[in-house]
Order: sequence, then C-alpha cells, then structure tokens
Amino acid sequence: MPIQIDLTGKVSLITGSSQGIGEAIARRLHEAGSLVILNHPGLDGGKTESDCGTIATELNLRSPDSAWVEAGNVADPDSVLRMIERVSTRLGGIDILVNNAGILRDRSIAKMSLDEWNAVINVNLSGVFHCCKFGLEILREGGSIVNMGSLAAYVGFYGQSNYAAAKAGVHALTKVLSRECARRSIRVNAVAPGVVETLLALQIAESVRTEMIKSIPWGRFAKPSEIADVVLFLASDLASYVTGQTIEVNGGWHAS
Repeated sequence: MPIQIDLTGKVSLITGSSQGIGEAIARRLHEAGSLVILNHPGLDGGKTESDCGTIATELNLRSPDSAWVEAGNVADPDSVLRMIERVSTRLGGIDILVNNAGILRDRSIAKMSLDEWNAVINVNLSGVFHCCKFGLEILREGGSIVNMGSLAAYVGFYGQSNYAAAKAGVHALTKVLSRECARRSIRVNAVAPGVVETLLALQIAESVRTEMIKSIPWGRFAKPSEIADVVLFLASDLASYVTGQTIEVNGGWHAS
C-alpha cells in the first residue's frame, strides 16, 4: 500500500500565505486534507487580503468550508492575539502552525536605517515569537509548529544583516521551543530554504542570480512546492520523532 500523508480533520494556520512559499504550503496542506487558514497582515490596502480570498475561493470549490482568510499583523502582538481568539471561537483550536510571514529590507549596515532594521526583526523574528506564544494557547496536544528559517542565516548575504539576524534567531528559537513543548507532544521544527523562485526572487538582478546559481550544485533555485513538501512532511505523523531541527532545503548550497 502506498504511503500517504493524510491531514483530514486537522486545522492549519499559515502566516503570510497570500503568495509564494506561503501559498504553496497552504495548497499542499489542503491537498493532504487539512482545513487551512490563510493569513494576511491587512496592511497593504487589501491586496494580500484579496489574494488570500482568491486562493480560499478556489480551495473551497474543491472542498466546501475547508479554507478561510484571517487578518493578523504578526509584528503586532495585539493583532496576533485577536486573530488567535477569532480562530479559537470558530474552530476551538489548531493542529498545525506554520510561521511563514516575512519581509526584506536589504541594505548595507552603514546605510540601513533603524526603521529598516526594526521592520525586519519585528516581522521575521518577533512575529514568530508572537504567533508561537499565542498560538500555543490553542494548539492541540500532538500538534506541530514549522518555522521558516533561511540559508541567509548561515551564508551572510551582503546587505542582509537584519534578515540574517532574524532568521538565525528563528533557528535558535525553534530549538528552545521544541524543548518547552515536548511535554505536550508538540513538535517544533524549522525549514531553511535557499533562494526560491518567487516574485521576491525575481527582483534580484540577473547578474546576481547567475552568480548565485553557480553556488548551487543542482544549478537552479527551488520551486515553492519543493519547500511546501518539506513542511508537509514535518507537519505529518511521518515526522513523529523529529523536533528541534532546522531542515535545509537549498539544492546543496552551503556556506563556504
């Protein structure tokens, strides 16, 4: 009999799921049978909300009442708490939390403003803390948390001091939280992608992309679905003894 991942009856909350990796994760978990909550920050005039709504509509056509949209700015603890309270009222709890929301504000340290530093730390690191802190209040025993790390934490790409510091913090937070959650049989892991073919990656200058690809043994960037597959594994019972780990998904691209 083929091995299958079945998340039927599970509820998954995926932050930053309006596009790119977050969208791919939401779609993959939904394909496995999970009800999915698509999160957007509600800060861009409705674009991410609209994008999440479009995805939810498509998923609900496949399986009624299996996807919905929740606003919640992960950088704002009060906003996260209100989102978690709404989810609790509607569903009673969640089984899978994927902390995917993230932003970039690349600039050399000499030129980086305090606002640019704080914005990235607040979303990419504090946002994970906020969602874990309040999400644990409704995360059911035996559940799974998957945090999105990054190859940037190891390589130290030029102009990404804020991003690299935040992602290194996510890796460390993951280890600590895995110990704290063990008594509730909640597994906590992270995924550290290399560069992924998203709209964000397409903004990288072609010359820089060419040089990056030379560092990747597989000779290409990742597809969002390839990151989503690893998240699906970590969220499933197939990873029942995997916790406190950061899984690198980078085509063999390692820091020199």
